[in-house]
Amino acid sequence: MAVRAVRGAVQLERDEAGHMDEQVGALLTAVLERNGLTADDLISIWFTATPDLHSDFPAAAARKIGIVDVPLICAQELDIEGAMPRVVRILAHVESDRPRSDVAHVYLGAAAALRKDIAQ
Repeated sequence: MAVRAVRGAVQLERDEAGHMDEQVGALLTAVLERNGLTADDLISIWFTATPDLHSDFPAAAARKIGIVDVPLICAQELDIEGAMPRVVRILAHVESDRPRSDVAHVYLGAAAALRKDIAQ
């Protein structure tokens, strides 16, 4: 079994904890589904949030959908002028037999514009 990295992002419509839970939960669910993974395949997840998000930790959404025994960490994204606002990004390390070229990176909604080269 190989270790693979899966990227993803979602742009929030507003900075509210419930909305963040919903959107980050949808992102994580899509990453798992599109890659044929379960929570047991997760090694760790890094979350970043743009500096305009203050309502909650993105990792809290993972706990709410049942990802409870996986190391999670949150960090603030760089504050770059002109960057897309209200974005949560993830970098998930997983165990998978998929070749690297078959890993499905997930960019939901407007966040698809961030990585048109790999968004699926």
